[in-house]
Amino acid sequence: MAIRLIALDVDDTLLNSRGEITPQTYQAVQRALAQGIKVVLCSGRPLAGLQHYLDQLALSGANQYVITYNGAVIEDLTGQIVARHVINNQLYRELTSFGQAHHIPFNVLAPDSQIYTADHDVDPITVVQAWENQAGILIREPAELPHDFEIAKGLFVGEKTLLDEAAPLVEQAFGQQLYVVRAAANFLEVMSAGVNKGQALQDLATKLQLNAAEIMAVGDEQNDLPMFAFAGTAVAMANGSEIAKQQADFVTASNDDDGVAEVIEKLALKK
Repeated sequence: MAIRLIALDVDDTLLNSRGEITPQTYQAVQRALAQGIKVVLCSGRPLAGLQHYLDQLALSGANQYVITYNGAVIEDLTGQIVARHVINNQLYRELTSFGQAHHIPFNVLAPDSQIYTADHDVDPITVVQAWENQAGILIREPAELPHDFEIAKGLFVGEKTLLDEAAPLVEQAFGQQLYVVRAAANFLEVMSAGVNKGQALQDLATKLQLNAAEIMAVGDEQNDLPMFAFAGTAVAMANGSEIAKQQADFVTASNDDDGVAEVIEKLALKK
């Protein structure tokens, strides 16, 4: 069955190691769009952190879509929300307290793309995160924010060894209430229960009346596995984690070797 939608992870998949969309990848995406194939960026980033790449790929309008915050928000590219799943204020407070008690840097992304943290000594990884997503960092204790303040996702950040130790503790404390996933070596993310890239992709497919066999998902990390499980064709990057490669149907070239362009040309484009 022909591919009608390509779901693309962004960091270390669409983007090379310099954070760029290569000319070959750009051209392959344009050829897919010209054939009527939808190209949907599926990222842990907020919309503000993706807008530059959406513009670069000429993705816009009510008939194109983006999945942000690892699936917490689906919207079309006029800003119309298709689905939105947030974490309530009580859980936000509990997560913040957990980070403080265990000395794990913690920040949250609000639905407006802003980053909030109660850590007055802001971790350098949070600073880089804000720069990559063109977001401000607001240092606020939960008590300084409205009682109805909600978050799209939370992030425990730090060096790999710290998060290796923290991951089972976070899973034990919150795994029954929230989706906990290691998005990268330096990011342990929490989202509303049931939220992940795969569920978001399934929700979007239902709206667009597509079945899984018509969808190709391309990614590199553990947070891409749910969309691998849903999509009819799952593709891992050569630079991806071993678990991503093990659970994919195909492994394409690395993000520095135009792996996205390679797989679009091989598997999606009509000859």
